[in-house]
Amino acid sequence: MFVKKSDSYWPKYCCITITLFFLALFLVLPLVVVFEEAFRGGIAVYLAAITEPDARAAVVLTLLAAVVAVPLNAVFGIAAAWVLTKFEFRGKSLLLTLIDLPFAVPPVIAGFLFVLCLGTSGVLGPWLDAADIRIIFAVPGIIIATLFITFPFVARELIPLMQEQGVEEEQAARSLGASGFKTFWHVTLPNIKWALLYGIILCNARAMGEFGAVSVVSGHIRGVTNTMPLQIEILYNEYNFPAAFAVASLLALLALVTLAVKSALEWKLRRERLLSSFEDGIIGEQPSHEY
Repeated sequence: MFVKKSDSYWPKYCCITITLFFLALFLVLPLVVVFEEAFRGGIAVYLAAITEPDARAAVVLTLLAAVVAVPLNAVFGIAAAWVLTKFEFRGKSLLLTLIDLPFAVPPVIAGFLFVLCLGTSGVLGPWLDAADIRIIFAVPGIIIATLFITFPFVARELIPLMQEQGVEEEQAARSLGASGFKTFWHVTLPNIKWALLYGIILCNARAMGEFGAVSVVSGHIRGVTNTMPLQIEILYNEYNFPAAFAVASLLALLALVTLAVKSALEWKLRRERLLSSFEDGIIGEQPSHEY
């Protein structure tokens, strides 16, 4: 039984239509509404909302949490992926499970755990008070919560790739006399650079948009411990809709920039793979000279 070529088109176009409809309904339309509401009062109202001291403090704190959390998680992700893919040891499965823990634990529960451990009445609370160290309801608590929520992203991008690559190239470099650092810098890092950048971008996006865990440990102190998501919630609950949508549009803009960087990296990766395949094809087609 033969199927007409035209009959095979409708499932493809049907799936494309459904996908585009859902993207327009749940992604494009909300973004349009956010920016429309943000500029409803005019550009002067918008600029006043995003330059207000509490809003500026929220933006600075959000960027600070991301700037601290992302590099630390990148270092942790590389180390965790290296040890899990290049070595065999007892407890390897347990370590892999612990890396996935933030995916399984709700962010609000994670925030409560930090309060129970580091709060004034927590396990380490008396010692922290004696040392005059304040973590909960302060900036360090927000950074710690952001670190916990985002640390699996880089590791989870690197582990499957490094497992697929194996250890042959590193072993060859070591057998030729390369040190561990040179092996990592000249062999491992070039092979994982795109996955590393992709994981960093995802980590950064989650760090800027985290709400649950940060909400618990922040204390909602205006101008001190409010990140952008928390500032949006406070403004919205106060029925200050123009300011709430203005800050939300700024956060959405940061997310769109992150998405654009991610898309650019994916395009560059596809281009490199295409060029590599093209060059391999040209080399393979060259005639061999036999004498």
